[in-house]
Amino acid sequence: MAVDEPVTGFAVAVVREDGRWRCSALDPGALTELDAAITELGKLRSTGASFGLLAVDDEFFVIVRPSPRGPSLLLSDAAAALDYDIAADVLDVLRVDPPDEEDDSVWPEGDLGILADLGLPGPELEVIVGEVDLYPDEQLQMVAQRCGFGSEFAKLLDEL
Repeated sequence: MAVDEPVTGFAVAVVREDGRWRCSALDPGALTELDAAITELGKLRSTGASFGLLAVDDEFFVIVRPSPRGPSLLLSDAAAALDYDIAADVLDVLRVDPPDEEDDSVWPEGDLGILADLGLPGPELEVIVGEVDLYPDEQLQMVAQRCGFGSEFAKLLDEL
């Protein structure tokens, strides 16, 4: 189930407080374990919106939004659960069975409305996820632009 090589990509925490966006890097362990990502995001103290954007191995992305009721999650490609523990963890939390190994379709699992209150309605996020010719970082840049923190996100990615 796990990928033997080190996982590449990035994990970014996004916080909106007092009308301003702030992006910061999360611990790289957040790319391999969903619990690590949730724990890292839980350490952020904010009265505003906070969530995590994880791009894994140029293959897929995960959006994690902690809440007192448990995290809201979106996995851009359910088939990633066949090869990556973090994707399998997302499906487990969502109580969704992993896809069949012969199925090569790409489809998201989770809450497409996860960022609707921040200016990105579910149908628009579904279009972004459906852009399978784009890399996850490009898809997440589109998410950032649409929600209004594109420049902060791009600046952080340039530093990583």
